[in-house]
Amino acid sequence: MGDIKTEWDLGLLFKGDDDPRIIESRKRIEAEVDNFVKKWRPRKDYLENLKPLKEALEEYEKLEMVGGGEGTDGGVGNEYFYFWLKSQKDLNDSNIKACLGKASDFIIKMSNELVFFTIALGKIEEKNQKKFLESSELKKYKHYLERTFASSKYILSEAEEKIMTLKSEPAYSLWVRMLNGFLAKEERDVLDVDGKLRKKSFSEILSLMSEQNKEVRDSAASAFNDILNKHKEVAESEINAVLKDKQIDDGLRKFERPDAARHLSDDLESEIVDSLINTVSSEFGLAREFYKLKAKLLGMEKLEYHERNVDYGEIDLKYSFEKAFSLVYDVLNELDKEFGEIYLRMFKQGQVDVFPKKGKKSGAFCTDSLFSQPTFVMLNHTDKLRDVTIIAHEFGHAINGELARKQSPLNYGMVLSTAEVASTFMEDFVFRRLVNGVDDETKLALIMMKLNDELSTIFRQTACYKFEQELHREFREKGYLPLEDIGRIFSKHMASYMGEAVKMSPGNENWWVYWGHIRTFFYVYSYSSGILISKAMQRKVREDPGFILDVKEFLSLGLTASPKKVFANMGINISEKVFWESGIAEFKEWLKEAENLARKLGKIK
Repeated sequence: MGDIKTEWDLGLLFKGDDDPRIIESRKRIEAEVDNFVKKWRPRKDYLENLKPLKEALEEYEKLEMVGGGEGTDGGVGNEYFYFWLKSQKDLNDSNIKACLGKASDFIIKMSNELVFFTIALGKIEEKNQKKFLESSELKKYKHYLERTFASSKYILSEAEEKIMTLKSEPAYSLWVRMLNGFLAKEERDVLDVDGKLRKKSFSEILSLMSEQNKEVRDSAASAFNDILNKHKEVAESEINAVLKDKQIDDGLRKFERPDAARHLSDDLESEIVDSLINTVSSEFGLAREFYKLKAKLLGMEKLEYHERNVDYGEIDLKYSFEKAFSLVYDVLNELDKEFGEIYLRMFKQGQVDVFPKKGKKSGAFCTDSLFSQPTFVMLNHTDKLRDVTIIAHEFGHAINGELARKQSPLNYGMVLSTAEVASTFMEDFVFRRLVNGVDDETKLALIMMKLNDELSTIFRQTACYKFEQELHREFREKGYLPLEDIGRIFSKHMASYMGEAVKMSPGNENWWVYWGHIRTFFYVYSYSSGILISKAMQRKVREDPGFILDVKEFLSLGLTASPKKVFANMGINISEKVFWESGIAEFKEWLKEAENLARKLGKIK
């Protein structure tokens, strides 16, 4: 592993904060945008005729700011991307914040210059829309135009769209960034795994709550609750501010329900998401059964809320990064050589940041950058066995992004409704490698770990989606939600899937404070849909290894077709309730196997 880098090499973007290429990049983007605006703003012929429309689209997608996914860093130039990545490594560096702010102002200015073009496309007359969509010359842009036309009724005037862009930073982004910064700055003295008190960062404290030693996890939980309690009043103001901003946006755009904008953005009908949420909710009993089983296996009457992710079993839960790196590589390379090549290349080029440190953002993510920008993965590896599947999960995203570069810039990226398919696909194959060839005791422990993760992905995220729905609904009815109301709604929906085997203790009602997903409104359903869809693909690959070529084709499609159409071409109908039930059935089978193993080993009666 001598040539493997474990920290980001941001030199892939710029040599440093004072790199003269930053100014050069600004000038280049400004010139490109200015030329495009001068050429196309006065013209109307591209709204009526095929040839000039094709020319305009070809020039538009060559702009450095075009061609990326919907993520935090999508749709921005290299300068913003560079400083945003630096901010994720140190959320509290004021110099980085200042540079990020300036870069953001520039990008907003440039984006506003280009607003006229997408607004104009959306206003193309219906007869011309049909002509353009049927044209073989515009085949490459067909779905981009379909999405643009579908969104047009929610688009405001050019002047109004500029205001919406300008207000997004102070009305949303700065609030969320502020809270993240406060939490990332926190440290506490907690009991470490060796029984000694040590100062730990926020993300490390979060990880310690899953330790098998009850004293360690209780010490971490006490510190975690103390941190959330310290910042809960600020979080109350923050969440109400962003909820209000969302309400204003939806009202101006005339969305009929709070989650409608998400569904439109994800290129998915609301009825499909409703079917998913309702189907999974009706099976919450499976999650409750799992927690009952886990409590019995751990010899506890009830699990505390912070203990719900504690691993069962005597397996070695320490998994060094070196060992994890090799295992994930072996699985990806066996699935497909190109998967392995992408994995190795990203580590060698410094596109992965592996270990936690003070100020670094907690959790893990993979950037959905511009077509012209490298993909970066952030990890916080703490030698847990679960960290192995996290690597696989994030590299599912990375591989998806790299394969999608086969498309043109306007078709590059993934909508959220499909983004989690690749991640859970890779994650599950790594898990099967972990579980193969072990004894029954170890197998039970691994299956329980997997069930816990899938429960969090399928059932917990569905409960979170329902929490968001009620949160937005009550906010819009009342105009402001105090801590007590938010905590009540949160506790209600968490209890709905956990059942009586998990106890909500004082302080747990504040755990929404750190849950970043609820700030990326209604995003969480994609975790549930992603894993249930990917299970269908996994079964086909296990039955026919050659089907991996179909999977690669799916991962390479980018934004060229709607998710419904993409999956239909693979023989998967995501509109039917029975499809979601088939994915849940696999969870049920794993749960049954765990119960049978537990009885066989004499753990339960």
